[in-house]
Amino acid sequence: MNTDTVLAIAQQSREASRLLSLTSESLRNSALIQMAQALEAIQSQVFAVNAQEVEKARQTGQTAAMVKRLTLDEKVFQYMLSRLRKVAQAPDPLNRVLEGHANPNGLQVFKKSVPIGVVGMIYESRPNVTSDAVGVCIKSGNAIILRGGSEALETNVLLADAMINGALDAGLPAHAIQIIRTPGHESVGELLTMNEYVDVLIPRGGKGLIKRIAEGTRIPVIKHYDGICHLYIADDADLEQAVALAVNSKCQSVEVCNALETLLVDQNGAEKILPLLQAAFAAQGIALRGCEHTGKILAGIDLATEEDWRSEYLAPILSIKIVSGLEAAMAHINYYGSGHTDGIVTQSLMRAQQFEQQIDSASVLINASTRLSGGGDYGLGSVVGISTDKLHARGPVGPEQLTTYKWVVYGEGHLRA
Repeated sequence: MNTDTVLAIAQQSREASRLLSLTSESLRNSALIQMAQALEAIQSQVFAVNAQEVEKARQTGQTAAMVKRLTLDEKVFQYMLSRLRKVAQAPDPLNRVLEGHANPNGLQVFKKSVPIGVVGMIYESRPNVTSDAVGVCIKSGNAIILRGGSEALETNVLLADAMINGALDAGLPAHAIQIIRTPGHESVGELLTMNEYVDVLIPRGGKGLIKRIAEGTRIPVIKHYDGICHLYIADDADLEQAVALAVNSKCQSVEVCNALETLLVDQNGAEKILPLLQAAFAAQGIALRGCEHTGKILAGIDLATEEDWRSEYLAPILSIKIVSGLEAAMAHINYYGSGHTDGIVTQSLMRAQQFEQQIDSASVLINASTRLSGGGDYGLGSVVGISTDKLHARGPVGPEQLTTYKWVVYGEGHLRA
């Protein structure tokens, strides 16, 4: 793909964004419903194309985690459709008066929410990101440029074209949804130079991809770095609840960013709960790596290294460390964590509040699985990722997080004195 083509896409997206910002909530919601219907109509075709790309990924030696993320099955496809329909039902994030007042001289000042403009979505592996990103952007009135990985190019193009047709049939402006159709890094490099037309980039994939995007552009980037997620089991935790939360946090889906990677266990309860945890994780095929103290209680596990505390495994591996109390647990998390998702299991409200106040993460969970830290379980509907940034968005990035604001002032001939 040459520069002119990427430039044309960026320019068309800018024009579309201006028209899209003027559309009504009902029109955008209608378009989202029609996009879901358009996807549903091509389901069998999507599965056939995706199966070919999955098989190619296997033959070229891609990891099991990569193949799983690439695969669309009935459950994932229905989830994609439900996300579009749910985001259509969500409150309109646009044109909300965020704050306002009338000055003593009668000048009326208020701040209202508006779209960001043009969003560039650069992602790997997961074709469901195609529909999630489109849903969030259309709901929030943003034009979107999609650039998925070459391993899922045909699937992504098929999904995007169906949604484009649904959007046009509903009456959305042309080019509100666009996809770069050429594989290779050249088109990505060109997109990174389009700061005149693209307002924000959202890379979703491995740390290497995100780092390349963030360092290679002048366009603002909403980053989604490592998910080195922790769960601390305090000495007053209910044992049955703690085991269930730890297992769900790790095992419900090991290859995702909010899966548990390091389990911290209070030394005062370690001898009781660690054998229960070992048995539960063994039943799920999870390999354990522990600190020296853990190794004295659990025979046969590997010794954890310094690198383990810094690792996002995205695999059936879990590191365990015994800590000397709440302060030690929080110190470990704030030092080794990635600011993504961290939780505590405790029956003490005071401990829970101290943990919540002192852990510097986008999501802090009290007696809840780390796997809940996403848009759906937070009631946000579709999201385009989970940001580990602090600006512009933090945590799940849904329609509201893809808005900005403008100041609007009404006067009656007011002059500056």
